[in-house]
Amino acid sequence: MKNDYLTRGQHAAFLAAVFCFWFATYIYVPTFSVYLERIGLGYSQIGIILGAYGITQILLRWPLGVFLEWLGGKKKKWLVFGFVAAIISGVLLAVTEVFTFVLIGRLLAGVTASMWVMATIMYAQYFPPYKSTQAMSTMQFMTVFTQFASMVLCSLLVSWFGWEFPFWMAALFSLIGALLLLPIPEVSDSEKNTKSWRRLFKETAKLKGVWGIAILSLLGHAILFVTIFGFSPLYIVELGYSESVIQWLVFAFFIPHMLTSLGLSYVEVKERYMFRIIWLSFLGAASSLVFIPASTLVFVLLLHAGVGVTLGMVLPMLLGRAALFGKKGNGMAVMGMFQSLYAAGIFIGPYVSGEIANLWNLDATFYFAAILALIGVGITFRMRKEILSA
Repeated sequence: MKNDYLTRGQHAAFLAAVFCFWFATYIYVPTFSVYLERIGLGYSQIGIILGAYGITQILLRWPLGVFLEWLGGKKKKWLVFGFVAAIISGVLLAVTEVFTFVLIGRLLAGVTASMWVMATIMYAQYFPPYKSTQAMSTMQFMTVFTQFASMVLCSLLVSWFGWEFPFWMAALFSLIGALLLLPIPEVSDSEKNTKSWRRLFKETAKLKGVWGIAILSLLGHAILFVTIFGFSPLYIVELGYSESVIQWLVFAFFIPHMLTSLGLSYVEVKERYMFRIIWLSFLGAASSLVFIPASTLVFVLLLHAGVGVTLGMVLPMLLGRAALFGKKGNGMAVMGMFQSLYAAGIFIGPYVSGEIANLWNLDATFYFAAILALIGVGITFRMRKEILSA
């Protein structure tokens, strides 16, 4: 998309920095649950470590958004700080197998992801309000494309260079991303915010529409981190297939997920269709998830593709709604609130799934994810006005 604030080179550099941002976070994710089991951790411990990525995001994103809105500070330096946290995280995960230090490394990865608030606000400011959904769909596409590329490479890197190599790659790409970001200009806020941070916090907390879309995004992210970013790769391995088959799982999920997000960045969805698309997508996700257990490998892959398509529709739309709310004022606070709330799903999904798998088996995690999707259908109907009021 064209904008009036960045040159072509700067725009390319910004998107390349976004690539590095998510590459550093996801390069080890496909084999991470398998790796954690190989170093002797149980399902409950694996669930805690996987969920830890969401804990720091819950704690940081909303307060940080409010704090920066109050300060009127620059967003770029905080995004650079996120890259620094990713460097430390990658090195820590590479050099230790101790549960406590692995947990700290994953918590630091959550600190990095918390700085996504700055990236989305920076990018949204380069475009007029009527292009908010398209701009956020571009960001969602970059996120998904990077996740796809890094997750495809992950298994290959592990087979060629060992289990620790992806962690070193995470640290390297974090350094590259920080350097790419340095020459990118920022758009100055039109007015300095004179409200107290308490008032900003209260004003954002009262935005019922943001709560509605954030809860739906929470459910979508919980499903993501139960399945493709959580226990799906481990499920494939425990079916008796080698780690190399994880690549096919990644292809099955991410190609339709990525293409759906890319399509939304070019197509303007009419308001009257948005509500219908969201609830049908949640229903489609539930229908796919419930049939994954006891399916053959081919059907497991096809059903993951179905989940990829449905979440590829839901998540960019909800992010676009949040960006529109932010355009009305207190943009960083609103986006911080939205992202902090949906990050709860990043923690709740894998944590609860780990406990469920520990009590029963990995099949039960997919039934849990299907229930989350059905809850999304119900909340979508209940929150219809709020979803369409941005």
